Amino acid sequence: MNSTEEIRKEILRLTREYSRQTHQANLPGFGAAPRRPFVPGETVVPYAGRVFDEEEVAAAVASTLDFWLTLGGEGEAFEEGLAAFLGVKKSILCNSGSSANLLALSSLSSPKLGARRLKPGDEIITVAAGFPTTVAPILQNGFVPVFIDNDPATLNAKVQDLEAAFCPGKTKALIMAHTLGNPFDVSAVVAFCRKHDLWLIEDNCDSLGSAYDGKLTGTFGDLSTQSFYPPHHLTLGEGGAVNIVNSLKFKAIVESFRDWGRDCWCASGKDNTCQKRFGWKLGELPEGYDHKYIYSHLGYNLKPLDIQAAIGREQLRKLPAFIQARMRNWETLRRGLAPLEEFLAFQLPTHARAWTPGGFVWEGDGGPRCQPCWFGFTLRVKPSAPFTRRELAQHLDARKIGNRMLFGGNLVRQPAFVRLREEYPKAFRVIGDLAGADQIMNETLFIGVYPGLTDAMLDYLIETITRFVKRS
Repeated sequence: MNSTEEIRKEILRLTREYSRQTHQANLPGFGAAPRRPFVPGETVVPYAGRVFDEEEVAAAVASTLDFWLTLGGEGEAFEEGLAAFLGVKKSILCNSGSSANLLALSSLSSPKLGARRLKPGDEIITVAAGFPTTVAPILQNGFVPVFIDNDPATLNAKVQDLEAAFCPGKTKALIMAHTLGNPFDVSAVVAFCRKHDLWLIEDNCDSLGSAYDGKLTGTFGDLSTQSFYPPHHLTLGEGGAVNIVNSLKFKAIVESFRDWGRDCWCASGKDNTCQKRFGWKLGELPEGYDHKYIYSHLGYNLKPLDIQAAIGREQLRKLPAFIQARMRNWETLRRGLAPLEEFLAFQLPTHARAWTPGGFVWEGDGGPRCQPCWFGFTLRVKPSAPFTRRELAQHLDARKIGNRMLFGGNLVRQPAFVRLREEYPKAFRVIGDLAGADQIMNETLFIGVYPGLTDAMLDYLIETITRFVKRS
């Protein structure tokens, strides 16, 4: 070989061949690609995981060979692809979904928002049962979370509690997740936010590809967030994004908080985008101070690597197939476990009254309002069952079936929040007794529906749970 381009091609050819021989367990569960044989009781059935082929591995190696490393061209292309998929104005990459929530909530504190800027002590409505980093950034910014209850059937917020949570002059925003891919009651939430002129942030980390009234989740609020951690709908290894739904005034604000709090909006490796790099007079700095070192916010450094974005671009191409696989796997489990309804309850989409083999029965006379792209399949052990949620979880563990609680359960029962309430009684407010969130905490777990599951794995899941329930 004489040219660096020929060397590069050979490296990538060998990379693809290596991946084909090494990463069979990470291939999609659907399709014709060869998978290692599944051995019941020996092969682990994860609740979620990375699903990829040789193209993601080659993309990561190719980006590494270029050795730009920090966010650059691959990142810009991925942001454009994600925004196009969702139909939003802009997507901004960061290093995790948790960081995306931190950036979205921090952006509401920016002086650039004028009179609608949030200040310490302002209240933000959220939901009690869920993942902690939906809520933690509220407190980290000096705001006050106000917890409303969950509906154990949908796992989403009880929207009838929203008005009770609202405090005139104090309530300024709302953030909540579409739980396990199930859209919350978007109509009620959006109407409530519009009525009271509140900011709305959708935590869309578990719900990429879900839809409500024919429109993708993550597109209804002012901002929404994504996670690209391996269990999620697509992965960059780590990574997340803040989606700007309508107003591009948030672009410079979110990027500033992500990039050290700087006022400059130049991309990495670029200078003087504004054509007045030495022509600014801000704060008490001397006139002409280098704009690249002027800071308008108390920011962070939350950028991912360009290598991650290169992987993400390949994942985006597979996303439609991943979405269909999640829906199909959920339906397979629901049909297979239907005979166990005496002892197990299953999650319902928002606005659904029941499930039948022919599909969901919806409220009112209309058709489906929700189309979840499921993150997991929930099993809620009924109080009348002759076994507990813990016993079921232990049984699944012993048979190498991955399972998880609904994240942090009722968050106000977590040690960090108990201690916070003891030390700072006004740090957060609670609406009602949170009985639904407690029920979820005590009775619910979930298993996987991710695209890496094969038909043999799904059959094993159904058989294992069925034998346990009938034996009990």
